Amino acid sequence: MEKSQKINSFILHILQEVDEEIGKGLEGITLNIAGNSCLMPEERVTGLDVRYNLISDVGAYYAARLLQKQHKLTYLNLMFNDIGPEGGELIAKALHKNTTLKYLRMTGNKIENKGGMFFAAMLQINSSLEKLDLGDCDLGMESVIAFATVLTQNQTIKGINLNRPILYGEQEESTVHLGHMLKENHCLVQLHMCKHNIKNCGMKQLCDALYLNRSLRYLDVSCNRITHDGMMCLADVLKSNTTLEVLDLSFNRIENAGAKYLSETLASHNRSLRALSVVSNNIEGEGLVALSQSMKTNPTFSNVYIWGNKFDEATCMAYSDLIQMGRLKPDNTDVEPFVVDGHVYLAEVSNGLKKHYYWRPTYGEACTNSPNAGFTLVPVGGHL
Repeated sequence: MEKSQKINSFILHILQEVDEEIGKGLEGITLNIAGNSCLMPEERVTGLDVRYNLISDVGAYYAARLLQKQHKLTYLNLMFNDIGPEGGELIAKALHKNTTLKYLRMTGNKIENKGGMFFAAMLQINSSLEKLDLGDCDLGMESVIAFATVLTQNQTIKGINLNRPILYGEQEESTVHLGHMLKENHCLVQLHMCKHNIKNCGMKQLCDALYLNRSLRYLDVSCNRITHDGMMCLADVLKSNTTLEVLDLSFNRIENAGAKYLSETLASHNRSLRALSVVSNNIEGEGLVALSQSMKTNPTFSNVYIWGNKFDEATCMAYSDLIQMGRLKPDNTDVEPFVVDGHVYLAEVSNGLKKHYYWRPTYGEACTNSPNAGFTLVPVGGHL
């Protein structure tokens, strides 16, 4: 009713039956929404979200069967369901012949290196999947390299999340291979590399690739070990790169020097970047003020996220002025000015590039623009 959409009477009937069962003291819930019911012909379900349940490998078997038989399903969210390598293998193999699924979210299921290899092999065959999330799945180095290799040829995947693989050693092999992939791939729009242990050398590998890449619009390298030296390379590539629109540098250590490198490029050269997150980067007032100044001369740069750094009075005044003059919209930043005893301070607000990646709010919509600006600015299909 809120969305003015027609109610699916088939699903409504099923939910009413479940209510009756719950009233009888039922502990578990089974929703039988088979689209081939001849008793209640209706528009079939095209998206299924069963995140944070206990499906496990047994349920993965049925999810695989669903993918083999359901030819309307475009979105499947199996996030955090205790699915292991065997379940991952079943789902990956089911996608060999599936031609309709656009977005699969396996986030948090420990499919490990073995399961990751099956998904990489699947991408050599599947030609319909556009977005794949394998973040927090305990992928190993071998499977990350396999994905990098496959994506040099795959022309369908537009968004991939490889957050937090289990990597050993300090050689940054994953970044080297993914950097090589970016030189060859001309279709990928979103790449998430959170917690890849990227250091300045690895950041240079990615920057070398961004000189040649002309498709990537959203790069997430949050929660790594990048410092101001890496920002020197990035600032240089942003002078010529005209496609990158969203950059997530949260939870690194770029400090004042790194913030200044970025602000100088944004002020005088780059006119494509729209959103930048430098949350928790040990930046002090000097660097934060420099970023605020770049917004005054760069009309494209619209979203900036700075919470978790070291605010001084000059920082508070600078961002308060940007908001009051209308240059920085309140929904496009994660701070809000307030005044106490004549002094301006900044409070945190719940906006960001991907605030609702792991959780849904207790009320309201989870897919609103301000908490999920990255996905709003650079969309790849529906859902998060």
